[in-house]
Amino acid sequence: MERPTWHGLTLKGIVLTVIVIAVAYPFVAVVATSLSTDKEIIANGGLVLWPTEPTLDAYRVIFAGGQVTHALVNSLGVAVVGTAASLVATVMMAYGLSRRGLTGGRFILMVALLSMLFNAGTIPNFLLVKELGLMGTFAALVLPGLISAFNFIVLRSFFTSIPRELIDSATVDGAGDLRVLFKIVLPLSKAPIAVVSLFYAVGYWNSFFNAMLYLDDRDMYTLPLILRQLVLMGQPLAKGEAFLGETPPPQQAIQMAVVVIALVPILLVYPFLQRFFTKGVLTGAIKG
Repeated sequence: MERPTWHGLTLKGIVLTVIVIAVAYPFVAVVATSLSTDKEIIANGGLVLWPTEPTLDAYRVIFAGGQVTHALVNSLGVAVVGTAASLVATVMMAYGLSRRGLTGGRFILMVALLSMLFNAGTIPNFLLVKELGLMGTFAALVLPGLISAFNFIVLRSFFTSIPRELIDSATVDGAGDLRVLFKIVLPLSKAPIAVVSLFYAVGYWNSFFNAMLYLDDRDMYTLPLILRQLVLMGQPLAKGEAFLGETPPPQQAIQMAVVVIALVPILLVYPFLQRFFTKGVLTGAIKG
């Protein structure tokens, strides 16, 4: 390969700089606006890049125990429980269908693959959830999408790529299926499991449409629903969430603060799973 010329290096540097600015600009603006006062927001046309008088008033209002706090707790609960349940179900299904000689295994695999191509649609899913008595419960946010076909395929492909001789030797020594799974398969599958966990966690954390369809109790709203009401619909927070005896922070600062809170959990989790990301996707999706 030829060494890159300085023209090429300069062009790459310019392109990367533009990309970094385009990606960082919205996030910096959101964080800065959430820390700004009403005066600064008005002076900068609603978008602040560097607050001269930063304040945490918007975050104090949000974490005062009002609807945003309840929504944050609800979202955390749905994400944690949903990710754990989906991961257990997906691992069990993927491991079972990765074993040879399973009766009906090919048929179940084809059904899982077909679910990636065809979807029942919103109305049938809504009627199913209603007939099962899941309306107005957090289970309606978890059970309909408990197993993702894509995540299942990733894990099954990786389980199939594990040397058969390793599993056979454990079976000869008297290990059952569960022991083989927990002692051999799972320790070798940290990368794809970490990636699948991230996919599930992000999906449950950002779950918006299902929550809007199936939840009617405001106390059960998740963070995406509150974010929709504050940012898209422009609804203010409840009256009880303002400072007692003080001027409440500007509505736009509160909106941006909620956006920051919705982003922070994913930003905190992703760095710990980043080293598994590429390896997990490639090893689970490519078999050779």
